[in-house]
Amino acid sequence: MSSGRISKMAGLLLGCAAAAFATAVSAETALKVFVTSQGQPAIWRTLLDQYEARNPGIKVSIELGGTTSDMQAQYLNTVLTAKDSSLDVLMLDVIRPAQFAAAGWTSPVASDMSSYLRAYAEANTIDGKVVALPAFADSMFLYYRKDLLDKYGLQPPKTWDELADAARKVADGEKNPNLQGLSFQGKAIEGAVCTFLVPYWSQGKVVTKDGKLDFDREAATKSLALWKGFADSGVAKKNIAEVATDDTRKEFQAGNVVFAVNWGYAWAMSQGADSAVSGKVGVARLPAVKGGEQATCLGGWEWGVSAFSKNQEEAKKLVAYLSSPEVSKYMAINGSLLPTYANLYKDADVTKAVPWFADAQSIVETAKPRPVTPRYNEVSEAIRTTVNAVLAGATTPADGAAQIEARLKRIIR
Repeated sequence: MSSGRISKMAGLLLGCAAAAFATAVSAETALKVFVTSQGQPAIWRTLLDQYEARNPGIKVSIELGGTTSDMQAQYLNTVLTAKDSSLDVLMLDVIRPAQFAAAGWTSPVASDMSSYLRAYAEANTIDGKVVALPAFADSMFLYYRKDLLDKYGLQPPKTWDELADAARKVADGEKNPNLQGLSFQGKAIEGAVCTFLVPYWSQGKVVTKDGKLDFDREAATKSLALWKGFADSGVAKKNIAEVATDDTRKEFQAGNVVFAVNWGYAWAMSQGADSAVSGKVGVARLPAVKGGEQATCLGGWEWGVSAFSKNQEEAKKLVAYLSSPEVSKYMAINGSLLPTYANLYKDADVTKAVPWFADAQSIVETAKPRPVTPRYNEVSEAIRTTVNAVLAGATTPADGAAQIEARLKRIIR
């Protein structure tokens, strides 16, 4: 065979190979998933690797969100308002599905919601349509230094007054100027909305009823005064208005806090190799106001499919996997993220890895949702900025309660 013919045949073979490679590349579906940076992204990455292995031709990348729910929402608002198709799957705070669906930013997802915890089935079903699927459950808990409470013969407090007394007793005994009695979220972030609502709900009050404003100014004043009182008395630090969710987690994990109000994710980190309190932590219900009922704030995150994704069917398949019992169990064991399926709270593998989950189901199931409204962003801003102002000393609890009421009257009619 002549060298010319060989060259031609080689060229044809290379051309065919190139064409085959191009076809393979074009057949590959690339999905991008937006994940909260506090949602154990490294563990989700492991699960996405497993999904890729089971689904040849699918490649999934992660884009990390900001450090707070508010920062993440602001970014997603910008992306989705522009109808940007770069994101396929979105991890959303439990307060967002109704807003995003109303804005036309998420696609309906066909799913039977009966197997999920009721609160999450309801949060993700809007006007009869499933608009997102649960990623993991959550609520606010009271983390406490079990070693210190045992040392001073104390039980986990049932009321906020008991907590203050216990914090003072530990402080008096430890004589450590760096040891805070209580840490909670005072910065003007979403967590501050729950900070306000927990003692407000404990007094038997609600913000809305049947879609109408039902605000109790006296209860709101007492709620704000409770938190300001902790700062003024030294139970919490003076600059608590600067403290965000992960600040509370870091300070508690460093051994500088007796009691901490935080979400479920903080457990796994408190038990890590770099934690000063590993093996010394207890978890309980949040206390009640005197004469009131214990209450907590419903949290959790959901998986939505962007309405602007160019890979709708593959994105919906991925969301179904990420919301499956298999994944929920894996995240509970490896990331201490609360399951969205009731039976997993009694699962032997789960309770071995995270013993306190055995008692967490009733807390999650009775946690209260923040007001559900398409204008929630405005509701949130009215509450969290005022909470922050009160804790910073810029306004009084009474004036703060009046300001929240006035702003909410303009938002919720």
